[in-house]
Amino acid sequence: MISNLEAYKVFYYVAKAGSVTQAAGELAISQPAVSQAIRQLERQLGIPLFLRASRGVALTQEGRVLFSYVEKGYEQMEMGLRKVQQMINMELGEIRIGASDMTLQFYLLPYLERFHEKYPEIKVTVSNGPTPETLQFLENGRIDFGVVSSPFEELAGIEAVPVRPIEDIFVAGRRFLPYKNHMVDLSELEKLPMIFLEKNTSTRSYMDQFLAGHGVLIRPEFELATSDMIVQFALRSLGVGCVVRDFAEKEIESGKLFEMRLNAIIPKRDICVVRSKRTPLSRAASRMMEVMGLE
Repeated sequence: MISNLEAYKVFYYVAKAGSVTQAAGELAISQPAVSQAIRQLERQLGIPLFLRASRGVALTQEGRVLFSYVEKGYEQMEMGLRKVQQMINMELGEIRIGASDMTLQFYLLPYLERFHEKYPEIKVTVSNGPTPETLQFLENGRIDFGVVSSPFEELAGIEAVPVRPIEDIFVAGRRFLPYKNHMVDLSELEKLPMIFLEKNTSTRSYMDQFLAGHGVLIRPEFELATSDMIVQFALRSLGVGCVVRDFAEKEIESGKLFEMRLNAIIPKRDICVVRSKRTPLSRAASRMMEVMGLE
């Protein structure tokens, strides 16, 4: 077992320089301290490691064998320290983020752009998936933090910070113009062709629970993977789409789609940043949080 790593450090410098004086200068310690460390190591090993040469010292045969291994280990350690210093200086590192299409597009993307401009050497990996999947990734340590939409099941050890409100609406195209100018009862939605997200999303779960609370059960004609596609289907009048307002804002403003007026208010939700309370963030992830105004 190695009991004195400092003595091996001194041995490495003396062997590399071939000089006690030069090694002392590089280590910023006295020559007697260098000589004492070498003598202690030789006593510990029971063999001489150096021979006096005309210009300094030379390794013995045993010393050369030892140096061949110490050199690799010490240089690997120095490389590791350099890498860590690069991470501290934000010259190296990686951030792993979990986000859905919605949270990425309507919250995270501008911050990623700002972060990349400030720290171009940092690699950013975004795992794209719905809220339940992102929370699972966070629990398993596969991401540093996630950006999700509420509501979601509260999990032990997970901190959630609301960062932006979102609003769910129903939109439709020209085929459904008769519904544009009057208040629509929620029960009427059961009679219309509906376009919803797939069931493994927090948005779909939220809307199913909201409608069920008003005695309405929807069996969508179309269940799609992304809200962007819901908007495209609604533009073609394939049904009434349920989306977060941000996705259909341009189409509503242009008149290509209209928002249905319902006789019940759909409570707003939030985009939330979630992170583990147990696992400290890396330097790079902490800097990302600062850019987002959360540190």
